[in-house]
Amino acid sequence: MKATVKWVDNAMFLGESGSGHAVVMDGPPDKGGRNLGVRPMEMLLLGMGGCASFDVMSILSKARQKVLDCRVELEAERAEGVPSPFTRIDMKFVVTGVGLKEAQVKRAVELSATKYCSATIMMEAAGVAVTHGYEIVEAEL
Repeated sequence: MKATVKWVDNAMFLGESGSGHAVVMDGPPDKGGRNLGVRPMEMLLLGMGGCASFDVMSILSKARQKVLDCRVELEAERAEGVPSPFTRIDMKFVVTGVGLKEAQVKRAVELSATKYCSATIMMEAAGVAVTHGYEIVEAEL
C-alpha cells in the first residue's frame, strides 16, 4: 500500500492513495489553515470507521441479513498537550433493516472489532480504549 501527501499551501495538504483517489486535508484558521478539508486526525478516525463498517456490512451480507442502512457513529477523546493521540474511541453502529437478527448484528460488530478491522486492532494495540456498540432499527416499509 502506498500513498502520497503533498503540501498545497499554508496548512493544506493533498493526499493521494495508491489507488488514485485524492482527499484534501486542512487545518483550522488558528493554525494557518482555511478549514477547507478534514483534519489529519479526523482522517484516522474516518478510516477506522470505514474499515469497521466494511467488515460489518460484509459479515451481515454473508449472513443474508436485509440491511437497508448502516452507519457508525464515532466519538473520540485525545490526550492533552503535544502530542495528543487518541486515548478513547467509542463506536456505535446503527443498522437499519428488515427482520434483522440481533445475534447476527452483535456477531458482525464483535468479529470486526476482534478479528477483521486492522485499524481498530492497531488502535487498541497502541493503547487506545475502544468500545463497540450497536443499535438495530426496524425499517418502515
